[in-house]
Amino acid sequence: MGDGAGESLVSRVTRIVEAFAPEERALGVSEIARRTGLPVPTVSRLVEQLVRSGWLERQEDRRVRVGVRLWEVASRAAPTLGLRQAAMPFMEDVHGVVGHHVQLGLREGREVLFVERLSAPGAVVNVTRVAGRLPLHASSAGLVLLAFSPAEVQDEVLGGRLRPYTEHTITEPRRLRRVLAEIRRTGAVVCPGHIHPDATGVAVPVRDADGVVDAALGVVVPNDGAARRAVPALSTAALGIQRIRAALSR
Repeated sequence: MGDGAGESLVSRVTRIVEAFAPEERALGVSEIARRTGLPVPTVSRLVEQLVRSGWLERQEDRRVRVGVRLWEVASRAAPTLGLRQAAMPFMEDVHGVVGHHVQLGLREGREVLFVERLSAPGAVVNVTRVAGRLPLHASSAGLVLLAFSPAEVQDEVLGGRLRPYTEHTITEPRRLRRVLAEIRRTGAVVCPGHIHPDATGVAVPVRDADGVVDAALGVVVPNDGAARRAVPALSTAALGIQRIRAALSR
């Protein structure tokens, strides 16, 4: 990244806000500067302005985090709001069945972006977070979204680097194409140990009011061979979400 010379104010502020990751919610000025490539004095000045506006908040240790005002504006304008509202009652039903993690994902480029998640104390390990991302090829939700993506997106993903998270992550393009075809045929995928050896991801497609797949509903449960039992509950929930979205669009 450059030092920001000649860059618009909006672009520099965007780089600062995007420096915050789901797992690292508070950062110091020096770390923000390192991540953005902007000079420390520039970051310090802009951070102070963002703190005064409420878009960032300063902690007692002088580090800053995303402010409530920024979260409020983003939540109010989020294009996923309608989907999340339609999905939540059904996600709660599925959560009552599986007792572990239930999550909702959308495709953003070559990644799946998780926009909602329900969990429980003592649930199996899960690396995903709300507003977190994973490569499409690696997770159950990502594979569902990839299966229903345009051919050019599939070609781009399969032609790129397929990072392995465990020995079970699918990284061979021919095998991956077979899995994608099977997802389109059956409407579900089960991924034992693809992200973590102790966990299995299960996911199904979620369709919009016109029947187009634009999201994936999934669970993360123990890798004990019983994960496929979650498919009927997920499929029923996905159908319910589509019906609600169709009713709301009339």
